[in-house]
Amino acid sequence: MALKLFVGNLSFSMTEDELRDLFSQAGTVQTATIIKDKMSGRSKGFAFVEMSSDEEAQSAIEMYNGKEIGGRAIVVNEARPMEKRTDDRGGFRGGNSGGFSRNRY
Repeated sequence: MALKLFVGNLSFSMTEDELRDLFSQAGTVQTATIIKDKMSGRSKGFAFVEMSSDEEAQSAIEMYNGKEIGGRAIVVNEARPMEKRTDDRGGFRGGNSGGFSRNRY
């Protein structure tokens, strides 16, 4: 079973190939994806790496968590499932939101 790792505090200049090469020292890398800003295409400074086994993932965590790579101490840990957002980020809200009201007495 493959395990997905969160890799944070990456140098903004790191490429996916460099990330894959780095983590391949701990085992077989299934995927290596640097998360980028939709508008600018610039790295957001974190990535997800999927290793081919739990043992290789644990080895990568031990090898790289806290290690300085590209002038930054990176964070490596098991990725958590994406949580559903609970805050309202726009769109129709309904209800009374102030302003003009027809129910004045």
